[in-house]
This record gives sequence, structure tokens and C-alpha cells, in this order.
Amino acid sequence: MLAAVLYASAAARLRRRGDAWPRWRDASFTAGGAGLAWAAVGPLPGGPFTAHMVQHLIVGMTTPLLLVLARPLTLVLRALAPGAGRRGLLALAHSGGAGWLLFPPLAALLDVGVLWLLYRTGLFATLQHLPWVHAMVHTHVLAAGLLFTFAVCQLDPVHCRWSLAVRGTTLLAAGAAHTVLAKSIYAAEPPGTAFTAADLHTGAQVMYHGGDLVEAALAIVLASSWYAATGRAHKRRHRADLHLRQQAVPRAPAGP
Repeated sequence: MLAAVLYASAAARLRRRGDAWPRWRDASFTAGGAGLAWAAVGPLPGGPFTAHMVQHLIVGMTTPLLLVLARPLTLVLRALAPGAGRRGLLALAHSGGAGWLLFPPLAALLDVGVLWLLYRTGLFATLQHLPWVHAMVHTHVLAAGLLFTFAVCQLDPVHCRWSLAVRGTTLLAAGAAHTVLAKSIYAAEPPGTAFTAADLHTGAQVMYHGGDLVEAALAIVLASSWYAATGRAHKRRHRADLHLRQQAVPRAPAGP
């Protein structure tokens, strides 16, 4: 929630100096922060496993999408005054390490791969008894979800921008892996746990259908950004062609 307050303050600063910043981005970031706060301390519906899956869906998928749509890096870069802080942030965003960390297949492995490790090994049973492990796992889920969403959408300025084919293929593969994991949980509970069949099945369905909805939203964002980019490229080509045609038109000879 503190991050949401800082975001709103930076957006207000831009508007006071006359810069445009859509208010829906403020709403998106605030909704993401509120959802994360509710998942951390609020009452969650269903049995223990269903509540956990609702929490996973909010922390690892919905919140990252809402935060990334708000373009926080772009806001910070525009709000910061020219100086060492802004140069340092730009250098970090354009560094080779950040480029490889935002390599979509690697981001997907850190996100979905760890979920397989969590639910198909005894790790999930361990975190039920150790609150600090539970906190660490959900911190990773949030960070990995943000990284994956940022890598797929690429809405903020980064130096290494991966192609639509790489990002789209990665999204499809990650969605398939998430779906298969949800089906495997429906068939067999995580090792070392003892949930009721109804609770287990409801939680797996939340993971399956909720994950599909968020991944469909990611696909829409990806397609929209591609459409906007190709539209801008088409306009540039059209202006260049028009300029060349205007130069090719012979001028009338000057009068006596």
C-alpha cells in the first residue's frame, strides 16, 4: 500500500507539471496493491487448500498483471529529475544482466517451474508448519510473477526487447505447464498433505480456470502492444513514402 501511495504521488507530480498520465494506470496499480494486501491479511474463501489457491492466484498472477499494466518503471523515470538517480536506474534497466533476467523462457522457468517444485514435492507440506518458509515462498511467487509478466508484456523501457514470437511462444508454454499442474493437483494432492477431496478439487479448479483468465489477459496485452507497434511502424512508412512522392513531383518552371 505504501508503494501505491508513492505511485499516486509520482503520477500527481507529473500532472501538476502538465504531463499526461492516464488515471486508469493509477487505478490499476492501486488495485494490485489492495489485492496483495487482502491476500496477505484478509479472509480468503473456501477450505484451507482453496484459500491457498486464491492467494496464489492473487499474489502470483493477478497482482503482477495489474502492477505491470501501470508501467511503474516508466513513471519513475519520468518523475525523477535528471541526475545520478535517473541515470543509475536507466543503466540498470539497459544492462545485460537485466536483459537476460527478462529473457521470457528464463522468467517462465523461475515462475511456473518453482510451482511444480512446490506442489509436486514435499515443500508445500513443509510451509504449512513453518510460517517463515510460507512467507519466503510467497515472496518468490510475487517476484517471479512480476518478472514473468514484465518479460512477456515489455511495456516499460528496457534495452533488450525480445520478439513477439519468443514472448508469445513462452506464454503458451507457461500456460500449458500451469494447466497440466492444476490437473495433476486435481488428481493427486501435494505429497505429505491431507486435504478433503472437495477442498482439493475446488482449489485445483481455481488454479485451472483463474490461471486461464489471467493468461488470456496477458495474451490480449501482448496482442495489443504488437498491434500498436505495427500501427506506428505503418504510419512512419506512410509518412516516408508521402515525403518521397512529394519530392518526386516535378515543379513548374518559374515565370519570366
